[in-house]
Amino acid sequence: MEQGKKKLEFNIIKNDPTDGHRGFGIGSLSLENVSPVFVDVEEGNAFVDIGAMHARSAVEKRVKFLPNREEVPEGAKAYWLVWVTIDRKEDGHYYAGVTACEMTVNKEARRGYKSLPEHVNRLDKSLKRHIIVDHMDEKSKKVLAQFLKNHDEKMWDLSSEKLKKDLGE
Repeated sequence: MEQGKKKLEFNIIKNDPTDGHRGFGIGSLSLENVSPVFVDVEEGNAFVDIGAMHARSAVEKRVKFLPNREEVPEGAKAYWLVWVTIDRKEDGHYYAGVTACEMTVNKEARRGYKSLPEHVNRLDKSLKRHIIVDHMDEKSKKVLAQFLKNHDEKMWDLSSEKLKKDLGE
């Protein structure tokens, strides 16, 4: 590569940099309508932590993640990181993409398990409006369904039947 030439890199942006024009920035990924929702399996609750967009959530801070779950010390707490993408149709906003990733964390040992490729792929699938939650445990599915309903019942009502069915509703 010649000295002084900049390499075009993959960018994650908040808004459309082209404002409808074709040109530089086309193909950039907008994460404006995605939220990371954690489901705490043990506590049976769900919460949003935007820090997860950069692996800096309260759950992830000060934890070294290992790619092999067997290496994580005993006593690790289970979580689901759920990527929720919101879209709009004629009737209003709805949950368009919802994908879940497994994660375990042992805060005392400062070790945990997560598959980074899985997390990135599930984020991508959520952005592409996929529903991938059928592998979650039943209790966590109910917690997530209740969280989404409580957040906005109209959005829940406008969401796909697949989402409702896969979450046991």
